[in-house]
Amino acid sequence: MADSANRGSTPLIGLIRQQLLSHISDEGLKEGTRLVERTLAERLRVSRSPVRRALQELEREGMVSRTDRGGYVVSGAASAPAPPAPPAYDAQSEKLYTRIAEDLLQSELPRQVTENALLRRYDVTRGQLAPVLRRISTEGWIEALPGYGWEFSPVLTSLESYRASYRFRLLVEPAAILEPGYSVDRTALLQRRREQQELVGGRVHEVSGAELFDLNSRIHETITLGSRNDFFVESLARINRLRRLIEYRRALVPERAVVRCREHVRLADLLLEDRLPEASEYLRQHLETVSEEKTTEP
Repeated sequence: MADSANRGSTPLIGLIRQQLLSHISDEGLKEGTRLVERTLAERLRVSRSPVRRALQELEREGMVSRTDRGGYVVSGAASAPAPPAPPAYDAQSEKLYTRIAEDLLQSELPRQVTENALLRRYDVTRGQLAPVLRRISTEGWIEALPGYGWEFSPVLTSLESYRASYRFRLLVEPAAILEPGYSVDRTALLQRRREQQELVGGRVHEVSGAELFDLNSRIHETITLGSRNDFFVESLARINRLRRLIEYRRALVPERAVVRCREHVRLADLLLEDRLPEASEYLRQHLETVSEEKTTEP
């Protein structure tokens, strides 16, 4: 059913377009700033193809410009405030999203599914299912098949695989800070620091598990991007996609999450002060303690 993929793609491109505009505004990107397709795809945790299509839409709108060498840069029009973000998902959509996530973690859903099968299983309308599928697609754990239906991406489901993901992160993330020529994007890191400070200040009690995961993943990915090492960057982005669902189950209570967000703020400060060896060691200790908290059986 080719129309199934098309229905999912247009709203997805629109969402990525909105996210790109917000990124330009939030980071204060100036006219002429280069927009790297791969970096944007990693930031948004989607493939490069929808990012390219969103950039093409923004070019038609005059928000970005194509360079002689083929890439894109921010145009003057994009310096205006970004439009308001799309409204938060309502309670009904959140419930359906959670049910699909739980069923996938319990291996109760096949790898490939059709919309009709999901409609029957969850007793919802197509209009209720469509925005949830778009959200899941944006988060990277389902893809529209070119011919018919949808395919779930691999995710971590067992506690042992979850522990292994932390062991891998302990090897990669602290080492990324010690890479030759490490240079973090200070504007992006300051924004990530502000987000974490807001969580420490009380917002941690207001956000959903999905939003908290995104905010925390974002600061770790921003830090790793400073390594300029594609192997580090791409491996962390992949691990974050794989662990998203199991992370919802093993999220810390808000009181403990505040402690970890406060550590993120401290880590950002060390990097902003160019204290890289200290930052690397601090990140290692942070990951060790978070891993112990989240992977210990109750």
